[in-house]
Amino acid sequence: MKQMWTQLGSFMATCMFLYTIFMRLFPPPVRAHVRKYIHKFTRFVYPYIIITVHEFTGEQLMRSEAYTAIQTYLSEHSSQGASRLKAEVVKDSNTPLVLSMDDNEEIIQEFQGVKLWWASHKSTPKTPKFSIYPASDEKKYYKLTFHKRYRELITECYLKHVLEEARVIEMKNRQLKMYTNNKTKWSHVIFEHPATFETLALNPKKKEDIINDLVKFKLGKTYYAKIGKAWKRGYLLYGPPGTGKSTMIAAMANFMNYDVYDLELTAVKDNSDLRQLLINTPGKSIIVIEDIDCSLDLTGQRKKKKERLEGKEDCDDKGSKVTLSGLLNVIDGIWSACGGERIMVFTTNFVKKLDPALIRRGRMDMHIELTYCCYEAFKVLAKNYLDIESHHLFPRIKNLLEETKMTPAAVAENLMPKSLNEEVDTCLQNLIQALETSKEVTKKAEEKARKKAEENGVSKKTEED
Repeated sequence: MKQMWTQLGSFMATCMFLYTIFMRLFPPPVRAHVRKYIHKFTRFVYPYIIITVHEFTGEQLMRSEAYTAIQTYLSEHSSQGASRLKAEVVKDSNTPLVLSMDDNEEIIQEFQGVKLWWASHKSTPKTPKFSIYPASDEKKYYKLTFHKRYRELITECYLKHVLEEARVIEMKNRQLKMYTNNKTKWSHVIFEHPATFETLALNPKKKEDIINDLVKFKLGKTYYAKIGKAWKRGYLLYGPPGTGKSTMIAAMANFMNYDVYDLELTAVKDNSDLRQLLINTPGKSIIVIEDIDCSLDLTGQRKKKKERLEGKEDCDDKGSKVTLSGLLNVIDGIWSACGGERIMVFTTNFVKKLDPALIRRGRMDMHIELTYCCYEAFKVLAKNYLDIESHHLFPRIKNLLEETKMTPAAVAENLMPKSLNEEVDTCLQNLIQALETSKEVTKKAEEKARKKAEENGVSKKTEED
């Protein structure tokens, strides 16, 4: 054995000597010709293919999206196969620490029975001894090695699988954000609203319809392309204050795992800035315009010519110049196709005030009325606030909810315990008392309105006589 290793060392030294002589004495054309045959021999002896993915690519040294995707993918799988890991805090992530392969570490994977080797490398160029310039930045890259007979499987199936799974992992781990607009730029904060469809006080049938519609939209990329329509969906939420419109938006965002873009129209200078904002809104987002009837003059009511002639000040001259036409163009015109997988949500307390062109079907695809609290919604609130699903006072509350109008917000406020020691019976009694008071107030208001209508009818008849 010792003699064999000695002979192998001598052979390698001889080869290196001959290669050095060859590189010094022979001209470049001859060296290139010989090198071609050397590569062929190497491929024959070493039947593996290596794919290298560098961290930065291009002249502008932009971070490679492929490198980021592979890093995300390997962070999910490397903790099981790598012996050396590094932990990092990733911004806007749900996980406090993300584990990934350490530099110059390797893991082995299998894909459809094919063995693959992933390796993480880092190289730092050395600075010449007497150089006055510092060393250049370190270079990181991943290497994927596999047998050449599986070239088609890896390049056409496996790499696509890596990118798709990386997107899924990123969506699962990322922290949702809520954006607001300042001129033509978005700024954000972490979105931590806890609302879900399970805790949403809403009729179960209506809730199921909304969830099914959202799921169909999320999986509908191919369908929307087939019918030639931009991949977007519009929802109009309307109803009295306190019926859960904002909570519905939060539940939609958490269910879809989409960021929320709260668009304040009064802060937008003109239609051009509005277009710029919408272009800068990426996919997987919910664009919200709350109380749209109060945002701008979008009610369809035009100023009378007489008022303009009298010199009344036009408030729009000093504020936003966004028009109804400009808004319609970005939500349903040609510009609406600049980006996909986006949901547009309008909310209003007075749907009849809005211009019909703004809320027609096709722009606002689904009109959702959020009205007063029903018995099924009350049971959800009782589960949320009191952790009960049944009680002997429930039938009485059911009858009162059918006889009077109370918003889910008001019901929730009465159900919320005022102290840590307050019992369930006390909370339900508080709600019953509030419902009975509301019933009496409503009854008196209706009686007063009836008497006023009768008096107006008598007066009118007297005048006719």
